[in-house]
Amino acid sequence: MAYWLMKSEPDEMSIDDVLARPQSTVPWFGVRNYQARNFMRDGMQVGDGVLFYHSSCPQPGIAGIAEVASSAYPDHTQFDPRSHYYDPKSKPEEPRWQMVDVKAVRKTRLLPLSELRANPALEDMVLLQKGSRLSITPVTPAQWKTIQALLK
Repeated sequence: MAYWLMKSEPDEMSIDDVLARPQSTVPWFGVRNYQARNFMRDGMQVGDGVLFYHSSCPQPGIAGIAEVASSAYPDHTQFDPRSHYYDPKSKPEEPRWQMVDVKAVRKTRLLPLSELRANPALEDMVLLQKGSRLSITPVTPAQWKTIQALLK
């Protein structure tokens, strides 16, 4: 089992929004970074743990626990000219962009970025590295365990 941190802007899709959906599942579309795409396509497996992170908001932080609910498949928004995520260079026979389905497991207390930064056990977390802006990053088993303890 692997672990991931996945960022979502809460005004676009919050942990509450996912929990309110049928089967608490949402397609994670719109990723337009090759490294993040590769994490979904090559690294994620059904059942992997996900830290659901609220970003680009007044108080960013981990807002819930989720899990990967599907293998990667082509992101349909890349083919829709009306979509904000449209990519005219991507073709259905050779899609550039992938997505996975994510299932919310539970909402947690908000674990703010400041609290993550203050914990020495998390200093190597990709999220906390200077210049890190990826929307999807791997989380080590030790980091996952530390965060689970902080959330209790």
